[in-house]
Amino acid sequence: MSTPFKDVAAEHADFNTKARQRIQQTEFLMSAPTFRLCPPDVGLEVAFAGRSNAGKSSAINALTNQRQLARSSKTPGRTQMINFFSIGDSDRRLVDLPGYGYAAVPLEMKKEWQVELEEYLVSRSSLAGLVLMSDIRHPLKFFDEQMLYWAKDGELPVHILLTKADKLKYGASKNALLNTRKRLKQLGLNCTIQLFSALRKEGLDELAGVMGNWYEYQLDANKIIESSFALLEGAELEDAIEKDAIEKSVVQKANVEKDNAEKDSAENNSTEKNGE
Repeated sequence: MSTPFKDVAAEHADFNTKARQRIQQTEFLMSAPTFRLCPPDVGLEVAFAGRSNAGKSSAINALTNQRQLARSSKTPGRTQMINFFSIGDSDRRLVDLPGYGYAAVPLEMKKEWQVELEEYLVSRSSLAGLVLMSDIRHPLKFFDEQMLYWAKDGELPVHILLTKADKLKYGASKNALLNTRKRLKQLGLNCTIQLFSALRKEGLDELAGVMGNWYEYQLDANKIIESSFALLEGAELEDAIEKDAIEKSVVQKANVEKDNAEKDSAENNSTEKNGE
């Protein structure tokens, strides 16, 4: 009996596209001046971070297909608000962190923000992943690397976008990608990385696929569904898993009984025809 061929690459591409369509449902949720005023630490969050002018707002707007969902400040580095966006429901969120590394920001403000940012990356239970933006022409500056080490301390997966890839020719952008990978290896950091251009809308599906995995999306019957276990913990999680196993067992038993009944019916019909 032949086994149906499974096109893994096509399924992967389909997941990325469907995840992107789900992420396009993003809506503004709230802003907070400090992490102490964040939404409750439940559900799943993906945070976007990067130096001022790295193209963070443009990336979020391109990904969500909304022109002004994320707004950049006229004075880079001055806005210290943390912006939260809901994706379909408030339990799955996109977090737009303030840009960092801008020289005009007072030193005390920088220090205070860095302490809070480290605590958020290391301690936030609902934080499922970090998307770090770095201008392809100036990749991985000091504070970018510091962010990566904090994420490592918090055992947080990181996906790096080398933004503004349209500013370089194809060969130069590929070299920048290879060199950044080498740098990450030298630093002992295990991150995924890609080229990205908000202007040309390049790399959107790849980014959405990474985020979809962090949000625990699943592709079912050509549709994206959300894992029913992602938002549970402790006894509730154990009960949900047990209930799901029982329900699957019941469905499987019903399907077997249906198949057997259809098989018996077909055999009876065949016997009756032969008897005629």
